[in-house]
Order: sequence, then C-alpha cells, then structure tokens
Amino acid sequence: MASQRVEKRAARQARVRRKVRGSDQVPRLSVYRSLHHIYAQVISDESGRTLAAASTVSADLRGELKAARNLNAARAVGRMIAARCRDKGISHVVFDRNGFLYHGRIKALAEAAREAGLEF
Repeated sequence: MASQRVEKRAARQARVRRKVRGSDQVPRLSVYRSLHHIYAQVISDESGRTLAAASTVSADLRGELKAARNLNAARAVGRMIAARCRDKGISHVVFDRNGFLYHGRIKALAEAAREAGLEF
C-alpha cells in the first residue's frame, strides 16, 4: 500500500518536473510536505542554486507557531518565502508542487505566497 503511494507521487513528480523548469529570471518554487513540517525553496535550475528557503523548522517561525503541521503554519511559510524573494528582487516564480496534490497545506502555502506579492 505504501509503495503504491510512493510510486504514484514519483510519477506525478516526474510529470510536473518535465514541464516546470526554473531559470535565473523566473526561478522554481519547490514545496515539500512531510508529516510534521513543510518546506519551500526557490531554485534556479540553470545555475543549480537555492536562492531562498523557508520552512517550519527555521528559527524565525519556530517560536511563533503553535503547531508546525497545520494550515496556519503553511500560510506562515508562504508569507516568509514571499518576503525573502522580495528581498532578493524575485517577483515571479513557477510553482512546483513536487508531486503532492494541490490541496490542504500545499494550497495554503501557495495562496499565502500569492497574497504576499509573489506571482506564479
């Protein structure tokens, strides 16, 4: 059962990654969701560098969040990644859901990043 879930996510991840590429001008916002935390990275695939990152593990958010696995935490990570992108002069990204379905915490992070000024 678990191996089917992993295989289906890997297929979705490969399908999305074929279409979504980040450049230096328009980097890729990659999201990873574990059972306990959520992570976001802005990546330039051309240069192979992470330009900005935010997660529920980071010291900035750890103190202010009551729980790291709910929608409020995902929204906080979305706002933080948008702020860090704005500081680096990045206003437009392509969204990479990394094989996860677009609902719940993934959707909350994306909507919060959009509301904070990130375009995708």
